[in-house]
Amino acid sequence: MIKAIAHLLRHETGGDPMRDLKWSRRAIRKIARQLHRLKIRVSASTVRRLLKHMGFSLRVNHKRLESGNNNPPPRRVRHRQFTYIDRQRKRFTARANPIISVDAKKKEWIGKFKNPGTSWEQQPQLVNDHDFPSDAVGRAVPYGVYDARKNHGFVVVGTSRETPAFAVDAITLWWKSCGHKRYPKAKELLILADAGGGNSARARGWKYHLQHQLVNPYRLQVTVCHYPPGASKWNPIEHRLFSQISNNWAGRPLESYETALKYIRTTSTATGLAVCARMLPKKYEKGESFSAQQMQQLMLSKHTTLPAWNYTLTPATM
Repeated sequence: MIKAIAHLLRHETGGDPMRDLKWSRRAIRKIARQLHRLKIRVSASTVRRLLKHMGFSLRVNHKRLESGNNNPPPRRVRHRQFTYIDRQRKRFTARANPIISVDAKKKEWIGKFKNPGTSWEQQPQLVNDHDFPSDAVGRAVPYGVYDARKNHGFVVVGTSRETPAFAVDAITLWWKSCGHKRYPKAKELLILADAGGGNSARARGWKYHLQHQLVNPYRLQVTVCHYPPGASKWNPIEHRLFSQISNNWAGRPLESYETALKYIRTTSTATGLAVCARMLPKKYEKGESFSAQQMQQLMLSKHTTLPAWNYTLTPATM
C-alpha cells in the first residue's frame, strides 16, 4: 500500500531543502478515493497514518512575506503549470529521455563556523563564537543537478557567485561527466527549474548559455519547465537531494572546501540515492548583458501553455 501511495504522490510532493520534511498537494480523502479506484480499500485515517510513516507532515502558515512586494500567480495558474510539468515528465519518461531537477543550494561559509543541527561525537567540536565573514576561508556556492530517473545527485561547488553562466556550466559538467554516459542515445533533455536565481525564467543569460554551452555543442534538444514563483519547494531536488545533504553535514563545521565535498559525496539514502561532487573555482561576474539581436538568434520556441515558463531550445543548424 505504501508503494501505491508513493506512486500516486511521485509528482505531487514538496519538501524543505534544509530538513527532512515532506508534504503533498493532495488531500488525504482524495488519496483514499484514488486508492479505491486501484482496488485498494482504505480509509482516510489510514492514509494519514501511512503518510506520517512515509515522512510526510502537516504544515501551517508562516507570516514571512513582505506585503506589497510579492505577487504570486493565481492558484489556477499554478495548478495549470504543475499539471503541464506532470505531462512533460510522463512524456520524457515514456521515451526514456533524461529528466533533471536543478537549483542552487544555500550558500555556506567555509571555516570554523557553527553548522545547525546535532551529531554523534565523543567531544563537541569548537567553532568561532561569532560568524564574521572575514574569518572565512571562502564561500561555497553549491549548484545541484538531480537525475530523477536514476536517483542520482551531482553537485558543483563554486567559489564565486550564483549566475546564469555558473548554473549552465554546472549542468554542462553533469552532462559531460554523467548524463551522456547514462543516456547515450538521448537527443532530448528536460530541465525542471525554479523561476528565479541563476536559472531564472527571465534571465537572458540562462537561455543564451544553455544554447551555446549545452544545446549546440552536444546537439541536444533541451526543454525547460519552471516552477511558478513561490513554488520552489515542489522542485524535486529540494527534498530528494538538498535536504539529505543538510542532514549529512548537520552539526559539523565545514572547515574546508574538501570537507564540504566529502559530506556531499557521502550523502546517501535507504532508497539508493548516490551523489557526486566537483569543485568549480572559476570566477563569475554578475551583470552580463545580451542584446535583443543575440536573443533573436537563439533557436528558442516557446510552448503554447504558459510560454514564459515553458520553452525548448534546439541545436542551431551547422
